[in-house]
Amino acid sequence: MDFFPALTDDHRAFVMRQPVFFVATAAEGARINLSPKGMDSFRVLDPKTVAYLDVGGSGNETNAHLGADGRITIMFCAFDQPALIFRIYGKGRAVLPQDDGWADLYAQFTPLPGTRQIFVIAVDEVQTSCGWGVPFMTLDRERQTLSKYHARQSDAERIEELAGPVASIDGLPVRLGTVLPDRVGA
Repeated sequence: MDFFPALTDDHRAFVMRQPVFFVATAAEGARINLSPKGMDSFRVLDPKTVAYLDVGGSGNETNAHLGADGRITIMFCAFDQPALIFRIYGKGRAVLPQDDGWADLYAQFTPLPGTRQIFVIAVDEVQTSCGWGVPFMTLDRERQTLSKYHARQSDAERIEELAGPVASIDGLPVRLGTVLPDRVGA
């Protein structure tokens, strides 16, 4: 196991090859939330800053936890060779379409249907470990269900979806979007 103060070029290359990553957050008195993420949604902005585009799904726990506590861990693991587990530890914040800096940040990503926010993580430390217990797996294809669901929504339906839920499953407040991501500056 090795620790680094920032992402190296090799770390960046590894991260960008991975089709899935996992996000873990927690807040005092709340459950730990652990969510898998896919799609083309993760970016290394610089050696000390990473971000991912968040698409609406079943809940908004990461938003609530980051608002309450800020701590976040991102994990990638190699399902091919060489074996590796890569963790990013940091403090995160949600950037919503109505926030200052949204347009510049959003320009770093390929727009995805259902985008509701971008989580920006200030990297405290990164860790590598062997990953020898992770099985070999191959990616067949990305699921299109979530993208298709969001793509067929009207603007009014998208705004309504952005308006809730207003709390996490543990009752922590969620900061909500008030503007559609692709309508900022329009």
